[in-house]
Amino acid sequence: MPAFVNRYAQAFADVVTDRKLDTAVLDRQFSDFLATWEGSVELRTFFANPATPAAQKITILDKLNEKMGLQKELRNLLAVLIANDRIGHVAEVAASWRRILREQQGIRPAEIVTARELTKDERDTLVNEVAKLAGAKVDASFKLDESILGGTVVRIGSTVYDGSVKGRLERLRVALTGS
Repeated sequence: MPAFVNRYAQAFADVVTDRKLDTAVLDRQFSDFLATWEGSVELRTFFANPATPAAQKITILDKLNEKMGLQKELRNLLAVLIANDRIGHVAEVAASWRRILREQQGIRPAEIVTARELTKDERDTLVNEVAKLAGAKVDASFKLDESILGGTVVRIGSTVYDGSVKGRLERLRVALTGS
């Protein structure tokens, strides 16, 4: 990811925080724009064309915005991305902004890997335990990996908690062989 992506995302996060904007509304609007962006090759091709002046691209953005009703600050972010020929990275800016937003709210991303599909109650219990482990709220994503045989592997940031059967067997093998 280019370094400028985080700068745009941080600047947008600062505006959202300073103006106390509704992040849920902005998130939904960002998702709507990204769905339109990803769903239209013509739109992406038009905005990527270096021969088209930025002012013309912003005019098209404003026509699109008439239908979408984006908040002024989000529309302005998109216009700045267009003016600086960075609109092709809009999905990365959105992902970075969402990560910054989660950090500001004290929410840590956690990846939970299990060997089998969990029930809703099992997932909820596991998420609560992982939140205690992280000392924060967590935004959990679940993955299925039958190769771990049983148990769970939890990744919070760069820390991995391996409670899988496969991991335990590997630690036992190392302890028994001394290597």
